[in-house]
Amino acid sequence: MLKALSAVVRDRERLTEIVAIATRHGLGALLHRLGIATDGPDTGSNPDDDTALPDRVRRAMEDLGPTFVKLGQILATRGDLLTSDWIAAFERLHSNAPTLPFGVLRDAVEAALGEPPETAFATFDPAPLAAASMAQVHRATLHDGPQGKGRAVVLKIRRPGIRPRMEADLRLIAQAAAIVETTSVEARRFAPVALVRQLAQAMLEELDFTSEGRNADRLRADFADDPRVVVPVIHWAWTSETLLVMDFVDGVRPTDGAALRDHGIDPVAIAGLGADVVLDMVLIHGRFHGDPHPGNLLCLPGDRIALLDLGMIGHVPPRRRVEVMGFVRALDAGDSSALADILTRWSQPTDVPPARIAAAADRLAARHGGGPLVLSAVVADILPLMRDEGLTLPPDLLLLFKALVTIDGVLARICPGFDMTAAVRRASLRIAKERLSPDHWGPIATALAWDLAAVGDDAPRLVRAAVRLLEDRAQAARPDPAADPVALAVTRAGRWIALAIGAAGVAITAALTLAH
Repeated sequence: MLKALSAVVRDRERLTEIVAIATRHGLGALLHRLGIATDGPDTGSNPDDDTALPDRVRRAMEDLGPTFVKLGQILATRGDLLTSDWIAAFERLHSNAPTLPFGVLRDAVEAALGEPPETAFATFDPAPLAAASMAQVHRATLHDGPQGKGRAVVLKIRRPGIRPRMEADLRLIAQAAAIVETTSVEARRFAPVALVRQLAQAMLEELDFTSEGRNADRLRADFADDPRVVVPVIHWAWTSETLLVMDFVDGVRPTDGAALRDHGIDPVAIAGLGADVVLDMVLIHGRFHGDPHPGNLLCLPGDRIALLDLGMIGHVPPRRRVEVMGFVRALDAGDSSALADILTRWSQPTDVPPARIAAAADRLAARHGGGPLVLSAVVADILPLMRDEGLTLPPDLLLLFKALVTIDGVLARICPGFDMTAAVRRASLRIAKERLSPDHWGPIATALAWDLAAVGDDAPRLVRAAVRLLEDRAQAARPDPAADPVALAVTRAGRWIALAIGAAGVAITAALTLAH
């Protein structure tokens, strides 16, 4: 395996660094098991001592940087893949992100702005407001007010050199995943290559701050009719791949209900709004905040919520939205049959007998059906259940489940005992209203009209072909044509074509009427 990984010559230096860090944390035995042999015997760990292996892996991931931290955070949602001790270790992952002196960032900022920040903005604070694994944030004001009292903004500056390091990490992780998937039948069931592909796509998008800016614009448009949801305005004149300039939002972190009440904010109202927002993102708009932890949310006066740090956005295609809504509604109703159908669909392809899937659905419905809906408890239960039964989750559900568990934890902190059942029922009504609106059916009717028009264009050719076929069959008719099944079939086909032409005309007229 080492030779295969080292074949990527440009990443050999990073691979050596990874091996050194892993060995320093006593992971030599794990490296040997994976086939990544070190130059000499491993004296930093006992190959037979795995008692603290999950914690050692966690500490190594933190030292290895943001790529491995993100990977661990995603793996923390894979209860269908990992046992509880690994999940607990990965849930404690955090990024070690010390602040950098602005002098280290100045060249990159001036290159992105085309001028020093002190002249681009009315005011600029070189002291960092916050730091994260990928970026550092500074405050500034725009030249749009008298005496430097312009609009308050923040500059999110990408850390220098982080892109090539993360790209190298992702290439090495992808290579390792491909080897594991090829050599391990058990690992193949969990699609490690697809998992890493999803991770790479999400992280590379997060590195490009123009992508985050577009995400903000889309989410702001999604909630344009709801003044309770605030998404900071992006200032595109100064935004680039390495620099994001957006409005500064001053609010309260949703850490606990008491802190919110101290600022005149109702925790119950905020919890209900948070549930409505996440369900609308997932089930109606089809895009959601991929990491809605308390650091990426702010509560504002008037019981409003601001969404920040939108670099990681998940997407839910229409068919998956129907499945997720069906799953939640089936849980609410305690409908084990519907749950079994959805679990089967999510686990395809699978050779697990239907009876076992039905039994698993029965247990899930018995534990969570008909009572308060606590998403974190449901996810914590369903993932090991699927692992025990040999079922798997599609990779595209990983980020969704992670986001749901995260927001559920936030809501529970600010409003203990919060039940999402009422929010799910409100979402069902909004979905029904949205599906029945002309805005939903107009594009569908227009597309149908074009398809039917194409059928209508082809109809004369189809009719001529049918007539020729009938004539040819008539010339070779038997004494009793009615007994000829082919002739009967052709005759019926001609009738169906005629009926279809008539129906198409009616449908086109109706579709065009609906579209207008």
